[in-house]
Amino acid sequence: MTDRKDFLTRQQFMAELYRYKKGSVTRRHFLGVTGLGLATSVLGSAVPGLRGAAFAQGSIGDRVVVASWPNYHDPANFDAFTAETGAAVDLNVFGSNEEMLAKLQAGGSGWDVFVPTNYTITTYVEQDLIEPLDLSKLPNYDPASFDARFADAGTVNGTVYAVPRNWGTTGFVVNTSQLGGLAKPTSWKEFWDMTKAEFSGRTMVHDYQLTTIGNALKYFGYSFNSVDPAELAEAEKLLLEVKPHLFAINSDYQPSMRSTDAWMSIAWTGDGKQLHRDMPEIEYVLGKEGGELWSDFFAIPKGAPHRDAAYALINYLLAPEVNAKEVAFHGYPVADARVNAILPAEMLNDPIMYPAAELLNALEFGAAVTLTDPNRAELMARFKSA
Repeated sequence: MTDRKDFLTRQQFMAELYRYKKGSVTRRHFLGVTGLGLATSVLGSAVPGLRGAAFAQGSIGDRVVVASWPNYHDPANFDAFTAETGAAVDLNVFGSNEEMLAKLQAGGSGWDVFVPTNYTITTYVEQDLIEPLDLSKLPNYDPASFDARFADAGTVNGTVYAVPRNWGTTGFVVNTSQLGGLAKPTSWKEFWDMTKAEFSGRTMVHDYQLTTIGNALKYFGYSFNSVDPAELAEAEKLLLEVKPHLFAINSDYQPSMRSTDAWMSIAWTGDGKQLHRDMPEIEYVLGKEGGELWSDFFAIPKGAPHRDAAYALINYLLAPEVNAKEVAFHGYPVADARVNAILPAEMLNDPIMYPAAELLNALEFGAAVTLTDPNRAELMARFKSA
């Protein structure tokens, strides 16, 4: 049998390694596509001690399966957790909360930890898809240290179902070196108009109805969360006009922005920070009409197969010194005062991570109704299939 890594060029291998390091693909995908998984298996069979070191089973089991977002975790922290506990972290990457919900509704996800956004948690509770948390198993969680704005959504009817991970905004990134004398866009109206004109074929939008529909609604000055049929009809008309001018519909937009195949994309805070850090010509913009303010959480789905490992991983990542390493890697702000106390001043003063008050005040938290509204779901399906 031919080892699959023989089919990868050096450039392809490095591209896969970059995707894995950024959290865009799972460990299983990386090991499989590069052939390293097979190599480990063969070596483990020949040298039993190696297999024992790689897959040591501790008191919490040998693995923990996580469903989260692209470019959102520092692999070094996962590796350190594995070294400390013997539980390997298997990361599943998703592009939208709708995907996460559908996977859990279908059953058999196999997840131990997932990372839902604030507006979704009540739906998970109503549909009995999420475990109440035993906070005695999370000694690193100190509720008093968290900004309530970004923590309260994890508590439903007095029960804690999720604890805060990060918060952030949804704006867009633009490669200013491609503007050709045009002024840098500062609004959603300019984002969509440029997509239909000067940036035709070079813009990406999320494969995620909340943000793509929400920011189309902002073009007209409507609420990011609107479910009004007439307002959604206007947003749909705009999206269908824009569709032929898009480079792609994909929530993992960093690779295309880095290669300059795409010049502009709807984006989240941390991606904006990572791209600007590595390519200063790429700037992150919050549309002046408003948009989304959000917070993400750690939660455990009902029936998690490795519940002890789930608690161990969440607790590990909530340790302030570990969480500070996460922030330094991914560029998303956190609401934990203990973490902020040890972050460097330049990070706390970064306008991407901590926008000016007038921009932040114009943003809206996502509303629960948007997750299950049939009109929004059908609009997104028509847009993608057009």
